Amino acid sequence: MSYIPFTDEQKILANSVNLEEFLRMRGEKLERVGREHKLIYYDSSGKHDSITLRGSTWFDHKNQVGGGAIKFMQEFYGMDFQTAVQELLGQRVTPLSHSPPKVSAKEEKKEFRLPETNTNMHRVYAYLIKQRFISPDIISHFAKQHTLYEDKEHHNAVFVGIDENGVPRQASKRSTNSYGNSFRITCQGSDTRYSFAHFGESKRLYVFEAPIDMMSFLTLYPKDW
Repeated sequence: MSYIPFTDEQKILANSVNLEEFLRMRGEKLERVGREHKLIYYDSSGKHDSITLRGSTWFDHKNQVGGGAIKFMQEFYGMDFQTAVQELLGQRVTPLSHSPPKVSAKEEKKEFRLPETNTNMHRVYAYLIKQRFISPDIISHFAKQHTLYEDKEHHNAVFVGIDENGVPRQASKRSTNSYGNSFRITCQGSDTRYSFAHFGESKRLYVFEAPIDMMSFLTLYPKDW
């Protein structure tokens, strides 16, 4: 392909294309999750939903990479910069429907390891009680279950998802900072089929967007939980 001297305005326009609308028009499957959308795709290893989209930005929680619209086209459809910009500007259209993201031959499944545990949970308790108004009894319950703890390195709250045998399979970290931008991330190697959860005796199923949302609900409605 011959080199095309795109202007700065064209590059900015291409990178600001709404990925949710762009991919939906081309037949990709998206599912709304709160304020974001998940890109659902399949490859030889099965179904994947680790990529979230919001406007022109995206983030792959499995591989811990993200960016703008141009980088998305380069990373997941193997396009060079020229082709990606042309595609986003509508100057050319290639069949993208149901095409799985490009997988590198060097890509290997990352081993799942829980973050190292801190000697206490002072910051987690302080954050959840003073900032999020969670009942101390609720916090203590999950701490005793070893599905909630404070990590040693950054003092984040760690929420653990276990399998049917009680083995940790997934973990997510949430910053306990009272100021600045909030920080939430799924730990590398996590099996997202297993999330932080509580198993009661009722036959009713409650689904929440985040662990703290569930703990807030239990705080508000503590009877027989």
